[in-house]
Amino acid sequence: MKWEILDDRVVYEGFFRVRSLRLSHSRFQGGEPLEIRRELLERGHAAAVLPYDAVRDRVILIEQFRVGALESERGPWLMEVVAGMIAPGERSEDVVRREALEEAGCQLGELEYLYEYHATPGGASERVSLYVGQADSAGIGGIHGLDDEGEDIRVHVLDAEEAFARMDNGLMDNAMTLIALLWLRINRDTLREKWGGQ
Repeated sequence: MKWEILDDRVVYEGFFRVRSLRLSHSRFQGGEPLEIRRELLERGHAAAVLPYDAVRDRVILIEQFRVGALESERGPWLMEVVAGMIAPGERSEDVVRREALEEAGCQLGELEYLYEYHATPGGASERVSLYVGQADSAGIGGIHGLDDEGEDIRVHVLDAEEAFARMDNGLMDNAMTLIALLWLRINRDTLREKWGGQ
């Protein structure tokens, strides 16, 4: 299978960058290549972490305003895992440690790598590196974030079972958080033995 970019123009550059592409690619049944036009949203790549206190069996989640959720029935404030953009030359592990401090006031211990995946490959180039991080939830809470980044973040500490119940009831509706919580539900006993001495 082959593909080729025939025309590539930047049509917007601001908080994100949008490219207008004309390209062609092979067809599964063979024959003439299929020519298509697409817009590609470029925002860089992200790293995210679900801080988990294996001793107390609690997760640390953050809540913040998300413009992409303006049309959501529950409004644009989402409960999420901690996440941030990866700067050129930066390691994803360093990003999640930095963001956990900035967004949740939480120091992370050992990191468990989960997955790297395309967030929305139908129109965006972003890839996400996802982790669960060892955390101590004692004293965690409050409002965090950086003013110069327009952040107003509220921290939530939930028993793992409560977080799973919220997820099952449709109250967690973003991919990073769903993937991390589903992974934790499957692997929680192993992590509690490893990090909590259970």
